[in-house]
Amino acid sequence: MIDMVGPNGAHLAQIEQLMGVQIVHRGNALVVHGEAAGEAERVLGALYARLEAGKDVTMGVIDGLIRLRSGSEDGARDGDQKEMFPGPALEIRTRKKTMEPRTEAQKAYTQALLDNELTFGIGPAGTGKTYVAVAVAVSKFITGEVDRIILTRPAVEAGEKLGFLPGTQDEKVDPYMQPLYDALNDFLPGKQLAKLREEKRVEIAPLAFMRGRTLSNAFVILDEAQNATTMQMKMFLTRLGQGSRMAITGDRSQVDLPRGVQSGLRDAEQILAGVEGISFNYFDATDVVRHPLVAKIITAYDAEDTRREARRAERE
Repeated sequence: MIDMVGPNGAHLAQIEQLMGVQIVHRGNALVVHGEAAGEAERVLGALYARLEAGKDVTMGVIDGLIRLRSGSEDGARDGDQKEMFPGPALEIRTRKKTMEPRTEAQKAYTQALLDNELTFGIGPAGTGKTYVAVAVAVSKFITGEVDRIILTRPAVEAGEKLGFLPGTQDEKVDPYMQPLYDALNDFLPGKQLAKLREEKRVEIAPLAFMRGRTLSNAFVILDEAQNATTMQMKMFLTRLGQGSRMAITGDRSQVDLPRGVQSGLRDAEQILAGVEGISFNYFDATDVVRHPLVAKIITAYDAEDTRREARRAERE
């Protein structure tokens, strides 16, 4: 009960805020009030079942359970006897932690990564596109389905010119690759990751370094794909070798390419639509799993973009 309630009742407070209910904690009993009391009780039942099974309960787990429940339609009627809010069916196990999808879009994306050789994840920042892809890559590496993990992204500055960067080649490109290091460190122990990098079984490199290579028996992830040009995207896609899988993630609203340069991600969407074996998965602001304000910020910017497009159309 202590673990389920959380430090200073933080877990109960989160459920109250997200579901619009009031939870009264009396000893070993919880009393729920509000219109969504039934759903909240199932959430609490699921959390208790997780703890009984030896799994942890965190703010992220609670958020994911509520999101997945609210997005499901199981056809059950009020009063029907149904399972106490089962957790996500998908679990991606790695050396350091188990990754569970936290939204319906993440669940579909995870399944697509498991089922397809080439998967696109497209949507705003904070929706877990890269994080989920890295988790699946590490899982397949651990089970021996692939021999290498290769992570890449275009070395494009986000809206500012950094000028000359001192240091070796690795030191120059490492700042651009930091988000990929962060994700890998979540799933692999530090010493093991360092050894794998030394052995070139885990590679992190700028997209420009991919030219001329054939990537076989590898899980390859292209991050920030919206900043790849059309030629770079074609070059990258044609690196796919035997026994390999590719995941391509990007956010169409954050293109940092020079004005007039077409994003290779947008081209790929149009050119590859309908090609068998390629999966396109989309996220929106409702799938943001960072701070709740991030979703509101994305929604506000999207609304402003729509207004600007409308004003531009009126002028024309």
